[in-house]
Amino acid sequence: MGSARGGSRVPRRHEGWTRLVVQREVEKMHQRTADVIIVGGGVHGCAGAYELAKAGVKVALFEANYLSSGGSGRSAAGIRQHFGTEVNCRLAQYNVQCFTHLEEELGAELPLDYAQWGYMWVAYTDSCLDQLKKNVDLQNSLGTPSVIMTPGEVKAKWPYLRLDGIIGAAFCHQDGHINPQTMTIAYGRQAERLGATVKTHSPVERLLASGDKITGVVVNGEEWHADKVVLTAGPWSTPLAATVGVELPVSPERHNLLVTEQVEPFQCPMVLCLDDGAYFKQCPNGSFFLGRDDAGEPKTTESGNSWKFLEGVTKSVLSRIPVLSGVRVVRQWSGPYDNTPDHQAIIDWAPVEGLLINCGWSGHGLQFGPSGGRLIREMVTGQPTFVDIRRFRLARFAENDLFFEPAYI
Repeated sequence: MGSARGGSRVPRRHEGWTRLVVQREVEKMHQRTADVIIVGGGVHGCAGAYELAKAGVKVALFEANYLSSGGSGRSAAGIRQHFGTEVNCRLAQYNVQCFTHLEEELGAELPLDYAQWGYMWVAYTDSCLDQLKKNVDLQNSLGTPSVIMTPGEVKAKWPYLRLDGIIGAAFCHQDGHINPQTMTIAYGRQAERLGATVKTHSPVERLLASGDKITGVVVNGEEWHADKVVLTAGPWSTPLAATVGVELPVSPERHNLLVTEQVEPFQCPMVLCLDDGAYFKQCPNGSFFLGRDDAGEPKTTESGNSWKFLEGVTKSVLSRIPVLSGVRVVRQWSGPYDNTPDHQAIIDWAPVEGLLINCGWSGHGLQFGPSGGRLIREMVTGQPTFVDIRRFRLARFAENDLFFEPAYI
């Protein structure tokens, strides 16, 4: 009977089913591979995915929530070239060059709202003004058309501002504003159109390594494999890097922001007051962004708002631009900075082979999206970087060779 023909043999009708199951599992494994995996759907992750996909690299990006849900989408989105270190000045120049045609380049479905209404740093002390002058001298030497303005020149150009006690300001007319959400999303969508895999609501649980070499990530319980992983998760990069034994000196710090109802646009530039850290600007739709530094904010990635911030920032800003009196606040939100001890980014290969770190932008990362994406592509593909970024190396912290940016806010 059956035993005469080999009782342990799988019936022929089941052989086909078994082969199909095995084939599907193999296909699944193949689908869960990439040349490069990017962790984090902020502007640097999405710009990196776009640049790599454009170069023909098979890239997969994973975001725990939705694109721009972290620090990028919660940014005040000021665009500036006012920095006090050469590398940041050069990167900022590149960013501004990109912003002028970025909406067209990315085929953006929603406007990026790029506006060059300027960015002004206002000084109240001699020491602050001296530093602004040094910064402007450096910028001018590199070709950035920033200028130092007297209080009278500020008043003549923006008569609606009341900046009592100022002794001078630095201004660049090429700087301005961009929409942080639509820019980040546009990068991600264009990366998809070029063949990248972009998965939202897909939290990376841990990185994978074999010995001292990266092998992939675990996402929603599934392993994805790649020879290179790019970590662009802002302050969330620190615990993820730790899963493969890499220590990052990157910590979160909550910052608040609020937006007003729309009023008639009069092209108010971004104004940053170097006494209490208050800043404000008008967006192209007429609304105003208002913010202020607050040393008492918790060091956390958790969002939250306070009456203390609302009261403090409105009083501070209204004393500088009283024409906003009576304008209603629409909403208030917060987002995390990813701070390093010297408030400079980390853009470097980690000690674990194949792991590239891009985080620690300390509050100015949104505007460096274009240059950050290009640097990711160049480093992953083994090309020389278009700007010397050795000062952003991870080892500088262990070497006690910190690299401070004098134009940090």
